[in-house]
Amino acid sequence: MIDRKNRYGLTAARIQDADGRARRPSSPTIDIHAHIVVPEAAQVARPHLDISRIPLAHFADAASKEINAGQEEDLRKVMTTIDRRLSDLDRMGIDIQVVAPAPGQCYYSLNPTIAESAHRIANDGVAEFCSRKPDRFLGLGGVTLQQPELAVRELDYVMSELKLKGVQILTNVDGRELSDPEYRPFFARAEQLGALIMLHPNGFTHGERFTHFYFNNVIGNPLDTTLALHNLIFSGALARFPDLKLLAVHGGGYLPAYSGRIDHAWGARQDSRGDLPLPPTTYLRQVYLDTVVFTYHQLAYLLEVFGPDRILMGTDYPFDMAEFNPIGHIAGVNGMDEATLAQLAGGNAIRLLDLESVVQGAS
Repeated sequence: MIDRKNRYGLTAARIQDADGRARRPSSPTIDIHAHIVVPEAAQVARPHLDISRIPLAHFADAASKEINAGQEEDLRKVMTTIDRRLSDLDRMGIDIQVVAPAPGQCYYSLNPTIAESAHRIANDGVAEFCSRKPDRFLGLGGVTLQQPELAVRELDYVMSELKLKGVQILTNVDGRELSDPEYRPFFARAEQLGALIMLHPNGFTHGERFTHFYFNNVIGNPLDTTLALHNLIFSGALARFPDLKLLAVHGGGYLPAYSGRIDHAWGARQDSRGDLPLPPTTYLRQVYLDTVVFTYHQLAYLLEVFGPDRILMGTDYPFDMAEFNPIGHIAGVNGMDEATLAQLAGGNAIRLLDLESVVQGAS
């Protein structure tokens, strides 16, 4: 039994028999998935937010809302300042952390003009946060995806002016699927720029059955990612953009663990085939996954099926649903060798984010 209503620390989903600091590779380590908050952006957006259009906030009972409010207060300082964050990174053995605004700062339910202003402030805020310790932080911004031409324009600003590494997008756009053709110009531009697109859920859109036990995070978050990936695959969107750098957090939700079902359906039924010339898992293998799956056996399965070159170390720091022993999580996989450990803990991120020259210059 935990001694408070929530806690921030080592996962209870596995025995902690691998110390990340003891197995830390000599090469740079990178956390690909972490969050900050930009209060100035929140101040612009807050008067216009409709909680009923934010699934994670809306589909929650009183107990979850109370704990979420407490967590917001607990993390207020670490979301905006760096001292404790740097201490935690050192404790976890992480050299560089990629930070994105908290998912709630993707303001897709707002009027596009207001959202554009809030996203610009958030993006500038991410850049400023990273500038406080540029050798330890890299950033991802956000875009006004409900109006794709604005999203393309902001993506250009994020990449060209702010020199961030990409953007975070949600798994749906105020209930609309990312596979909608209107979003193709955004994905095309992201592919052209080599921008990392971090696909992140913020609750399941139809969460009426998920209000208790924090189920709209526990179940709903990976489920919304699962649905988004299914639609991106079967619509042909991923086939259309084979070089898109798409990272699906939380291990890609449920689809990677049960991916054989989509290939079977594609081969068995015309209505499940779409226009895909190859089995659906062909396109799933274009997607990068992070390591935030909490058990050694689940990470081992992802490595076996999708290969070590598609998996990147993440934490989801600093939330209570985060991984606080990320290197140990990788090291604890049965038979984990040092080369693969280094690849997952940082090598893949260095390649994906084009950091080779930066890392060599720092060494």
